[in-house]
Amino acid sequence: MASARALRTWTWLHSWSSLVCTVFMLLLCLTGLPLIFHHEIGHLTGTEVEAPDIDHRGPRASLDAVLQAARARHPERVVQFVSQDEDDDRIWFVTLTPTPEPTDDFRSVAVDARTAQVLAEPRFDEGFMWVMFKLHVDLFAGLPGKLFLGAMGLLLVIAIVSGVVLYAPFMRKLEFGTVRRDRSPRVRWLDLHNLLGIVTLVWALVVGATGVINTWADLLVKAWQVETMNTLLAPYRGQPVVPQARRGPVQRALDVALAQQPHKRLSFIAFPGTAFSSPHHHTVFLRGQTPLSSKLLQPVLVDARSGEATAAPTLPWYLTALLVSQPLHFGDYGGLPMKILWALLDLVTIVVLGSGLYLWLQRRQPRPLPDEARAAPGPAGATTRSLSEPQGTLR
Repeated sequence: MASARALRTWTWLHSWSSLVCTVFMLLLCLTGLPLIFHHEIGHLTGTEVEAPDIDHRGPRASLDAVLQAARARHPERVVQFVSQDEDDDRIWFVTLTPTPEPTDDFRSVAVDARTAQVLAEPRFDEGFMWVMFKLHVDLFAGLPGKLFLGAMGLLLVIAIVSGVVLYAPFMRKLEFGTVRRDRSPRVRWLDLHNLLGIVTLVWALVVGATGVINTWADLLVKAWQVETMNTLLAPYRGQPVVPQARRGPVQRALDVALAQQPHKRLSFIAFPGTAFSSPHHHTVFLRGQTPLSSKLLQPVLVDARSGEATAAPTLPWYLTALLVSQPLHFGDYGGLPMKILWALLDLVTIVVLGSGLYLWLQRRQPRPLPDEARAAPGPAGATTRSLSEPQGTLR
């Protein structure tokens, strides 16, 4: 049994950690809800590029022909990445930018993998889903916004853990799941807040923790570049980016990488000079074919001039954690059933956060003594008691 001093400490920790992060967590839950179904929404609204049904019997177009078709649309730009959808390899997505450096100024060209015909030029930097994504990821503030949301996620984890610690002693005289409907609205909301908070406990911890990891993505990639790539690329140090005219066929680079990892499939290719490659290589990122391994990437560095594979480094543990956390955060592991479950839990969490905020705002309203005596902090969201109220009334 925790001492009164320990309970006061946990109450203070739960109170302020939840109060600081509640509004931002509500924003993330609301913006995350449509993002869970971004593929389905894209199909319904017609913004998702789909491969046409054609009778194609011959060999597919080479990747170099696909790139040539995309470059013809934007000849003043350079290719940064080329990728295929995880569920449909009939479409190549080519990303073109003014320079190889990271930038928000990009154009995407969707090209039919069978015929090398341009299908569309989808814009991923505008529209409702883009606004939801930017609000959810960085509040339109770039890396500082990501790190700020990561800090809010840490406060959420603290609020959940402290709420669990407080739940047992403050609810020991009530059966699990009790909602005292004969009490005041505040007490009814308190009981509902406690119940829903405990029910969504594991999910909230998983989503909160993976969200924090995702906010560190830029920093983790930079750490990998310093830790691994600099060592591997020591023989090329000081050399400029290999010019386009001196690069070998990209199709050959892909074939070489797949020959090294025959049981894997392509995820994307990063071109020389980009953030995920080096100035001298096409870096081919391959993925597995099972639900879990399809989220894990294996890079293969292929010399842009010679077309020979020079290294296939294993990703460090922190990048593996990042790759696993990204789809888990949005429920992308189990198809539509898991997405529906994620959405339902998201809605319940909105109720938990909203009720916690309501209980905090109502903390100074006059209440009958029996209700006050049974009031207690919940497992997540804002606490239900002012710090100035006597702790002896808790039961």
